[in-house]
Amino acid sequence: PFETLDFFGIKADMDVLEISPGGGWYTDVIAPSIEGTLYAGHFNPENGDYFKRSHDRYLKKIESDPKLYGNVKMTVFDASKEILLVENESVDAVLTFRNVHGWIRSNSESNAFTLFYKALKPGGVLGLVQHRAKPGVSVESMGKTGYVSQEYVVGLAKKAGFVLEASSEINANALDTKDHPKGVWTLPPVLRLGDENRAFYTSIGESDRMTLRFRKPQI
Repeated sequence: PFETLDFFGIKADMDVLEISPGGGWYTDVIAPSIEGTLYAGHFNPENGDYFKRSHDRYLKKIESDPKLYGNVKMTVFDASKEILLVENESVDAVLTFRNVHGWIRSNSESNAFTLFYKALKPGGVLGLVQHRAKPGVSVESMGKTGYVSQEYVVGLAKKAGFVLEASSEINANALDTKDHPKGVWTLPPVLRLGDENRAFYTSIGESDRMTLRFRKPQI
């Protein structure tokens, strides 16, 4: 993760927005590495029990260790309702890890990138990691399998106003054939098929991922 954050250009004095932090795996890495504020754009708790439970678990986690999470400020991100509760042009970086397929399923992927653009200061960075599909797959397939084509992601970002600054292969996995029966969740860490072909899927490892750095223009 440190190599990924370094590629995104995350510096200690930045204010950073982490999108959909889940259980906080990346939060544990980012929070102690910056002196600025880490905004955690978590689920909208009004969207149902699952979202509320996840939101509340994360809140309990950051409240349990003020020393580690003292700079973490919880907020709400809900692309389907066009909600991102941070001030416009208030953060230096927006980071999102393996979330694009979820927005595709709710037809809100364009909303998400527009919200990120508004939240970033001019010159700010959008750092994105996503399970990578083979070129030419359908949008419907992206939502179902979790694998999204790099071309589609770049198109969404450019439409919102971003410029693609750089891409990296630090999260790539050439062993991933991307044709698994339960999509990306067939592979570790989820291993959706349980013991069925477990050794084979474990030997592949985690999914092949794109790592992209976008920039909001200064003007």
